Amino acid sequence: MTSDDHRPLTLRDVSEASGVSEMTVSRVLRNRGDVSQATREKVLEAAKALGYVPNKIAGALASQRVNLVAVIIPSLRNMVFPEVMSGISRVLEETELQPVVGVTDYLPEKEERVLYEMLSWRPSGVIVAGLEHTDASRAMLKASGIPVVEIMDTDGTPIDSAVGISHRRAGREMARAILKQGYQRIGFMGTKMPLDHRARKRFEGFTEALAKHGVEIAEHEFYSGGSALAKGREITKAMLERDPELDFLYYSNDMIAAGGLLHCLDAGIDVPGQIGLAGFNGVELLDGLPKQLATMDACRTEIGTKAAEIIAARVENPNAELEKVVELTPKLTLGDTLRRR
Repeated sequence: MTSDDHRPLTLRDVSEASGVSEMTVSRVLRNRGDVSQATREKVLEAAKALGYVPNKIAGALASQRVNLVAVIIPSLRNMVFPEVMSGISRVLEETELQPVVGVTDYLPEKEERVLYEMLSWRPSGVIVAGLEHTDASRAMLKASGIPVVEIMDTDGTPIDSAVGISHRRAGREMARAILKQGYQRIGFMGTKMPLDHRARKRFEGFTEALAKHGVEIAEHEFYSGGSALAKGREITKAMLERDPELDFLYYSNDMIAAGGLLHCLDAGIDVPGQIGLAGFNGVELLDGLPKQLATMDACRTEIGTKAAEIIAARVENPNAELEKVVELTPKLTLGDTLRRR
């Protein structure tokens, strides 16, 4: 095996294989210029046979942009974000744009590093989860000169555009639904708080609505672990041991709520008669539980779809007039765990 076997392929290789000039090959691969269909097919077949991939960085030197969209999310283990990504991918696959994912683990300083690296590749747009960033991250996003869509949250002022739901409103709506069904002694369990700003805002909206009716949170538990069934079982057991008189438990997400439900069923606790439960996110994976959880759909796929549509429209026409903030409305599902009067 010679060193040439590992040599990067060039336009000249495709030119020699297809029998046309390098300039024509370049035009075909960039989908530019007046080239006959027969010649175009010949070039594309030769490039495919060789395994040639155009150097987009070199091609970007003139435009200062590559056809990548930086998508920065806090977690790949959280089932929320794969659905957001599916919405983004479905829209972008109809364009020349490709999503590239960076993960922050809910850490602002890691988001800063990921953002710095991604922007150094001069993407065509950025989709980033949340409205809270470090000063350095906000400065980079503002100075990027490209479309920026902050997703999942509308409780704040976006740098450019935002697509999501109002988490404070979601918390208030859940509180009203719980009170309407007659529950009064309420416990709350939240994961990734206070780093998960959206869970924090739901908690704020929730406690605000309860307070308006003279009700305070009787027990709460915040922890920094992942969203797991085992953790839900553990913290539910501990909370009910501390306060057996609790009649409702509100969880920051469906996974720990599902763990709480399984603990209650194993312990012979009547749900929702003795105690009611509710989560957040509307995770379809949990549809097979013995009882359907009360929850609220976070419009995940819709958020990804709309964010990608904004990026694609702005790349196509930088002067396109689009909504600055797109607020979606989540749907409350009472399920089997929120007693109906």
